Parts: sequence; structure tokens; C-alpha cells
Amino acid sequence: MADVKITYDAEADAAYLYFADPRIDTRVARMYPCDPIQVEGMINLDFDETSHLIGIEILAAKSKLPEYLLEMAEQIGRDVEPG
Repeated sequence: MADVKITYDAEADAAYLYFADPRIDTRVARMYPCDPIQVEGMINLDFDETSHLIGIEILAAKSKLPEYLLEMAEQIGRDVEPG
């Protein structure tokens, strides 16, 4: 099973799920926002130049993702102490 990198910024309540190979420098070429009314929030799908899905940004992540997923995510943001 492949590892998926997940980051979470508690201050912004934003999570990002990375699907791109971390060994390759992949850039977002196109972002597709999901309809915020239909999904009751803001979810953005990021695609590379070959139209492969490389990541998903989820705002208001606490209301969209299971708690265990946010707990196991790499914590980022200003309130996180280094080390």
C-alpha cells in the first residue's frame, strides 16, 4: 500500500492530501474547486500538467475529515514548535 502524505494546519483548519511522488518535483498546473455549496465547504483538487490528480486541499477540515486522520497528519502552522 502506498503512503499518502497528509498535512494539517490547525490554525487555518486546512488539510492537504498529497498524491504526487515525493521524489519528483511536481507542480500544480490546474486547480479545480469543488462547489462549496454542494460539499458544504471548500475542497480544491490539484492537477499536474498531464492532468494527474496530485493533491486535495480541504478547508474546514475538522468538519470534513475523520479526527484520526487529522491526528496522524503532519502538523504545520505557526503554533507548532519545531523538533
